[in-house]
Amino acid sequence: MAESRILITNGEIYLENEIIENGYLIIEEGRISNVGPLEQAPNYFDGTFITLQEGAKIVPGFIDVHIHGAAGADTMDATTEALHTLASHLPLEGTTSFLATTITQGTTEIEAALENAAEYMKYHNEPGYAEVLGIHLEGPFINKNRKGAQPEAYILPPDIELFSKWQQMAGDNIRLVTMAPEQQNGIELIRTLSESGVLASIGHSEATYEEVKAAVQAGATHVTHLFNGMLGLHHREPGTAGAALLFDELKAEIISDGIHVRPEMVELAVKAKGIDNIILITDAMRAKCLQSGVYDLGGQQVSVSGDKALLQDCTLAGSILTMIDSVKNMLAFTGLSLMEIIQMASSNPAKQLGVFARKGSIAHGKDADLVILSPDLDVTMTYCRGKPCVATIK
Repeated sequence: MAESRILITNGEIYLENEIIENGYLIIEEGRISNVGPLEQAPNYFDGTFITLQEGAKIVPGFIDVHIHGAAGADTMDATTEALHTLASHLPLEGTTSFLATTITQGTTEIEAALENAAEYMKYHNEPGYAEVLGIHLEGPFINKNRKGAQPEAYILPPDIELFSKWQQMAGDNIRLVTMAPEQQNGIELIRTLSESGVLASIGHSEATYEEVKAAVQAGATHVTHLFNGMLGLHHREPGTAGAALLFDELKAEIISDGIHVRPEMVELAVKAKGIDNIILITDAMRAKCLQSGVYDLGGQQVSVSGDKALLQDCTLAGSILTMIDSVKNMLAFTGLSLMEIIQMASSNPAKQLGVFARKGSIAHGKDADLVILSPDLDVTMTYCRGKPCVATIK
């Protein structure tokens, strides 16, 4: 019993609505059992005792709702080993849970990835690893004119029957679907998704303002990588991007690497949407954590050099961004506080996925998904459901 009890002291603890400057936190059986000012810590504790360095911060684990791969692995590999690699490496950047994200491919390849993710969630979601919360189906129901790095050959019109088949194969674990509402049957699919509790996300789309409005009325509540892969803002046609900024019903993902979205546009998005409606993502591919070189994404060659991942025609192909770097970049790009940015990385995605009762913030009874940051905001330790991350943070 003592081994599953951990007392952490001397940290600056970021709660939902306040910061404890010098506090303590107790983990018991994988959950947060107590948290408060250091002077209220128990005098006797039967368990592991950890004292943090001065200036260390304890923040809630990050939740990445849009990530394809890392460390040489990809969701589309459709193997236990691939998802295990993701789950073991993501805590190194502070991510404690995520949606395994697919890409537009042939139906056979997508179905293999869905079945594999469902099996992984059922049998392999272990503490000490980032938890797979579900599946993000990115494509194939998108607009070929805004395909980005999605292979055009496999793009399909929105298909309710096919989605229903895939959801059954996935064990009802598809939680979010990126699709283009302006495509034939797009609004009908959005309505089906909304009625079944799946997030309908507008992305890889040329939807006009009026078409986005219709999508919102049908139940769309999410926008995939704001500004990327969508009809841009114009003063006579707000476009997909303009509508995404205007509709409060829509939560917007953003890739804050300074490459996919210019820093000033990140700041504009935050001012327009407010901190409650922005969700930080990485949209990372298998090259994350690896050296520059040539890698695969959906059967396409991607050249990675420095911070950029490009197809042969120079189209951006996902990112190699980490969540902690996303947080640091947001501090540089905006005038927001660390607490506000953590909301975008943790509580906002938890609320959007409907798991805020157990994840997304530091509170009594919630999963002990915690990130220990140095004074310079480097990740020094990550706890996934009460157990320290299995990989080594260097």
